[in-house]
Amino acid sequence: MDRPTRRESESVPIIAPLKVIEHKTINKRFGWWSAVVLLESYGRKQICFYLWQKRDDKWKRKQKFAIHSQEDWELITDAVTGMINELT
Repeated sequence: MDRPTRRESESVPIIAPLKVIEHKTINKRFGWWSAVVLLESYGRKQICFYLWQKRDDKWKRKQKFAIHSQEDWELITDAVTGMINELT
């Protein structure tokens, strides 16, 4: 198994009853932390995109977006793929 990168060495600030299975930090700077998290919630797995802000030396969740199925993911990726070229 690969060693976690420096970004992955800190546990994401998610508490029970949610169980973190795996996570990948996207960005962590200027008091903001974004990550994609595979978690189990009440016996069901989901992938969530989290955004936390550091306040009073603690990470506080600002946003959470959950993907519950392959069908949801395909709708999201199709929508983004149709717009991504507009960023250049």
